[in-house]
Amino acid sequence: MKNIILMGPPGAGKGTNAKRITSFYKIPHISTGDMFREAIKNKTPLGELANSYMSKGLLVPDEVTIGLVKERLSKDDCKDGYLLDGFPRTLVQAEALTKLSEEINRPITSVINIIVPEDILIDRICGRRVCKVCGAPYHVRNLKPKVEGVCDLCGGELVQRKDDNEETLKSRLEEYHKQTEPLIAYYNKLGVVTDVDGTKDLDLLLEDIKTILKD
Repeated sequence: MKNIILMGPPGAGKGTNAKRITSFYKIPHISTGDMFREAIKNKTPLGELANSYMSKGLLVPDEVTIGLVKERLSKDDCKDGYLLDGFPRTLVQAEALTKLSEEINRPITSVINIIVPEDILIDRICGRRVCKVCGAPYHVRNLKPKVEGVCDLCGGELVQRKDDNEETLKSRLEEYHKQTEPLIAYYNKLGVVTDVDGTKDLDLLLEDIKTILKD
């Protein structure tokens, strides 16, 4: 069973690596946003409760988020494992996750912590471009389109997101370190954290992760 938490700062490549890991192991990739959207769409009691906060622009309380996570991890598609991306974000959530995952007999087995130096994160984030039409990702140096400013897939215009700038990133990194360092310490005590080098080629990084997750 592979019950994984994927951690890393903004721009570390969590989304890209999550897709590769879950595709290889055939387990669901569970992001907080997707989980909320699914519960709201299905009009579950917790989904309706979460929506009552979100529709007013309020933060969803921990107990509601934790309830949604328990509901999601209890589903049949998680019986052979799952990958959590974006949860937990706080020590309270981590402690609750340990308790609930043991209650449903699906405890966390690995925390993969992607390490990327700040200067590389800045380069990645500030160079990101996205198709205005289909959302396909590009980068001004690392993933150029065939025609500058034009999406290869649909011909849409490539734009830079408003928050993809150095000032916003530094603010997000400060918040990330403040929230994450206690989580890393918590999971280190449980003996489940492994750091990986997020600057590596994606295929090499996946091999490293497969080695870590080997039974």
